[in-house]
Amino acid sequence: MNLLLAEVAQATQRLADAGVPSPRNDAEELAAFVHGVKRGELHSVKDSDFDARYWEVIARREAREPLQHITGRAYFRYLELQVGPGVFVPRPETESVVGWAIDAVRAMDVVEPLIVDLCTGSGAIALALAQEVPRSRVHAVELSDEALLWTRKNMEGSRVDLRQGDALDAFHDLDGQVDLVISNPPYIPLTEWEYVAPEARDYDPELALFSGEDGLELIRGLERTAHRLLRPGGVVVIEHADTQGGQVPWIFTEERGWADAADHPDLNNRPRFATARRALP
Repeated sequence: MNLLLAEVAQATQRLADAGVPSPRNDAEELAAFVHGVKRGELHSVKDSDFDARYWEVIARREAREPLQHITGRAYFRYLELQVGPGVFVPRPETESVVGWAIDAVRAMDVVEPLIVDLCTGSGAIALALAQEVPRSRVHAVELSDEALLWTRKNMEGSRVDLRQGDALDAFHDLDGQVDLVISNPPYIPLTEWEYVAPEARDYDPELALFSGEDGLELIRGLERTAHRLLRPGGVVVIEHADTQGGQVPWIFTEERGWADAADHPDLNNRPRFATARRALP
């Protein structure tokens, strides 16, 4: 074992003791980041090339600073995104939400599907859809000035139409035309602040996390926005907390112009996102 791998083993234990959920992964990612190699190449780093700055970044992660803030990058499906203070770090569970949306759009048999991403944050969802549905027309909106600094970096050179504004009042020029509305909105109840992981609670913007006493305040508003934007037969996809699985589909009722409202599980078989179809006239 070379020196770096020995240090990674020690770092893994330190991160585990600090309560970091994925200590080995993070210790290796930070080692690769500091030494400018891929994770699979850590064994090739010479002992004489060991960089003591490794222990500086391990200390930051030990204090529960997000891995993505330290490295400045986040991976989402086939994308590498720039992230940092002021923008929500995309999570792996959202990848399955996007996967469902891609399948739904492809099944529509629409040549150039029109897609709207509400509360886009880093732009992960919009960019993934634009990349994986090549002929799609993707529009995205974000309210926060701080988040938009990162969104614009990530969307530079892309064909996504990015706008700044309130998701509840966005894209009136697209009313009744959209094939798919998708959102990963804030959905954590204010009453659960103390139970949120430090990486999110202390570093992600509050605007991207919390939404009223039950966490569903913004989703209720987005239900009306989605109904306004979608064409009859168009689909909405909204991520929510796994504890809200029994509640979100009931927001998209037949009385409010919806059909086929349902919940869907994530890879851990927990309810993670709800979908509904705008009812035909």
